[in-house]
Amino acid sequence: MFCYQCEQTAKGQGCTIQGVCGKNPEVAALQDLLIHALQGLSLYAVEGRKIGVIDPEVNLFTAEGTFSTLTNVDFDPARFVTLINRAVELREKLKAQVAAKGGKTAFAEAAATFKPAAAMAELVKQGEAVNLKADAGENADIQSLKHILLFGLKGVAAYADHAKILGQEDDKVYAFLHEGLASILRQDLGLQEWVGLVLKCGEINLRTMELLDAGNTGTYGHPVPTAVPLGAKKGKAIVVSGHDLKDMELLLKQTAGKGITIYTHGEMLPTHGYPELKKYPHFYGHYGTAWQNQHKEFSRFPGAVLMTTNCIQKPQDAYKDNIFTTGLVGWPGVTHIADKDFTPVIDKALALPGFDADTDQGSVMVGFARNTVMGVAGTVIEAVKNKAIRHFFLVAGCDGAKPGRNYYTEFVEKVPRDCVVLTLACGKFRFFDKNLGDIGGIPRLLDVGQCNDAYSAIQIAVALSKAFNCGVNDLPLSLVLSWYEQKAVAILLTLLYLGIKDIRLGPSLPAFITPNVLNVLVENFNIKPITTPDEDLKAILG
Repeated sequence: MFCYQCEQTAKGQGCTIQGVCGKNPEVAALQDLLIHALQGLSLYAVEGRKIGVIDPEVNLFTAEGTFSTLTNVDFDPARFVTLINRAVELREKLKAQVAAKGGKTAFAEAAATFKPAAAMAELVKQGEAVNLKADAGENADIQSLKHILLFGLKGVAAYADHAKILGQEDDKVYAFLHEGLASILRQDLGLQEWVGLVLKCGEINLRTMELLDAGNTGTYGHPVPTAVPLGAKKGKAIVVSGHDLKDMELLLKQTAGKGITIYTHGEMLPTHGYPELKKYPHFYGHYGTAWQNQHKEFSRFPGAVLMTTNCIQKPQDAYKDNIFTTGLVGWPGVTHIADKDFTPVIDKALALPGFDADTDQGSVMVGFARNTVMGVAGTVIEAVKNKAIRHFFLVAGCDGAKPGRNYYTEFVEKVPRDCVVLTLACGKFRFFDKNLGDIGGIPRLLDVGQCNDAYSAIQIAVALSKAFNCGVNDLPLSLVLSWYEQKAVAILLTLLYLGIKDIRLGPSLPAFITPNVLNVLVENFNIKPITTPDEDLKAILG
């Protein structure tokens, strides 16, 4: 196997024996083979659009299939076999539709005619033959840009799937997923053309996040400032991890009146701020920190049930029976709820004792998304003009278990008292419970939401730039980002597409960026790796 799509990849170079995330070589090969199959499907989808052949089933499947290869989403080999075969079935169906309209169906690329083997061992061999390093003779910088594009597409696919679940979609997004996947097969593009495709991925991701924002706020209302207890109530409990607001809503509806308290975990914390979710009286508080610790934390309270909606780690065997997955998430031996009937989850929760005592661990505030912040924009602008607020820091991104992430805790703790910290995504669990006080009634720590809510942070920055009649890069605003997986790559590409400069990125730079590609990013966008909190704060504030 070879995989280096996440920040924690082995030795900072690539996982070749076993994924640091828990992915085994068999699953890695099947994921690579699924991408290969989706590339073949995409060739026909691109051709089909030229002659008016657009298949909604192909669109959605491409997003879901690509999303399933994201870090920590699906580790179940059997499900990848189904996805691979389905990709080929849809390819052949689309090929016939394109042929009937007189479109091109003769492609030289192997992905266009690939046939899945019948046996698992042979499928794995097919996957190993098309892994990320399969074309060893390719120019390293072009290969780097291809992989940046691929990982960005995986992030776009995740956001597109989230948005579609809430009824929001745009064919421009699906069209670029197909264009991007098909383009990676090409050998005739130069460096500048690949840079252009990478930045276009950022442009499309901005549109995708806009759709997701519309789905979230249009369905559940704009988040409002809300205090969320960090303790627990004695009694039956279900802890929900992941990102999917629709699954949270369905679970709240199905558990109403059953004597079960619902808690969030990890990236589900911001859901407490949505009016249409917080109205449920049995939706109580938040348990634990980020998903990277979900099973370690969960094991302390084996009387509760964990339901994870978009990301999963290797579960401890002792608690597998108490864990359920939904959506695209899968792990062998863990029950998957495919039909959104959460009766098995509810029955398990009722059979277990739940939390054995009331606990009080304080609370945190959520709900400072774009609508809330823009609602007090006048106060914020006046505070900046009066020098009460000197600087804004967006300290955001993914969390992870690799050493070096304490940087973000220390950075936030050392931010001067006349500065405000905005945060989003699971990286905030390094400091989300810090009491930083306020500036004239404006909290110094503002939780914008999930990584899915990066659109909110961008809109806040754009609104402030308009208010001060300057560009975003001229604002007293600095971005200090942590990355872990492919949604973070997609967001970074969006920031680059928007021309945002001086981004500090860590805890380490991606292994898939070559020195020459890094030089391009440094020269054009002044991207730089984090150093130490003291050095970076001094460089930013002087």
